[in-house]
Amino acid sequence: MSWLSVSIATDAAHAEALSDALLALGALSVGVEDADAGTERETPQFGEPGSSPAPLWAHSRVVALFGKDADIPIIVAAAAGEAGLNTTPPYEIAEVAEQDWVRLTQSQFEPIRVNERLWIVPSWHAAPDPGAINLELDPGLAFGTGSHPTTRLCLEWLCAHVQDAASVLDYGCGSGILAIAAARLGAGRVTGVDIDENALLAAAGNAERNGVTLHLVHSAQPLDMQFDIVVANILTNPLCVLAPLLAGRTRPGGQIALSGILSTQIEQVRQAYRPAFDLTVWAEKEGWALLEGVRK
Repeated sequence: MSWLSVSIATDAAHAEALSDALLALGALSVGVEDADAGTERETPQFGEPGSSPAPLWAHSRVVALFGKDADIPIIVAAAAGEAGLNTTPPYEIAEVAEQDWVRLTQSQFEPIRVNERLWIVPSWHAAPDPGAINLELDPGLAFGTGSHPTTRLCLEWLCAHVQDAASVLDYGCGSGILAIAAARLGAGRVTGVDIDENALLAAAGNAERNGVTLHLVHSAQPLDMQFDIVVANILTNPLCVLAPLLAGRTRPGGQIALSGILSTQIEQVRQAYRPAFDLTVWAEKEGWALLEGVRK
């Protein structure tokens, strides 16, 4: 059996209504994506504690899955009308073939060697190096499997900087990979913060699987303590907005590590953090940078 995947260009004002209409017209699943993802125009969804949820993307893409016999032109035109659009938006159709999705997904995630000390190992694989620190982490709804260059940069930085009993804050913890790594590397109290409830659930499950204890907090909750190490792997725009908050959570003399920064955006982040840190580039990988600094 095969299916049809339909990708429809729209905007924030119509994305949700268009999604609801497609579901009502027989879509098997519907998702909304940032049409500019992977470019410098990418717009992250983030929020500060106490803030309202961020709107959807100005340039959105609604992706719907239908059975192979669906009349896509009629469905898209009808959904556009239901969503209040005066014309049918541009869209693309792609055939999705029948596959063993579990095996296909698992084949895309092999063990990842961070360095001689640390490996990321999916649960269906044996640890390649039993003598190393092996983090068992399965792909889930939250970002963070160790494969992205920004995650690798943060893991390498943690390996080089975490001291026994250090307190660590992972802001924007996603799957919990950085927080779990910090705990396995010898940190004391490790706190993970995220705006997404699914991310916190994933982090809690991954922490239990790896035998560590994390203090997990939703970003809407107050966080008053300071930490020896603060790490944030997000994106440039939210990192800049969060500069006062992250600086306030880093104790004087404590360290901060920031990633999710394109190499072309280094100076933008340095300026945002200049009141509290003199950030320097610790390393770059595939066009991404990790900046580090010590709290003044």
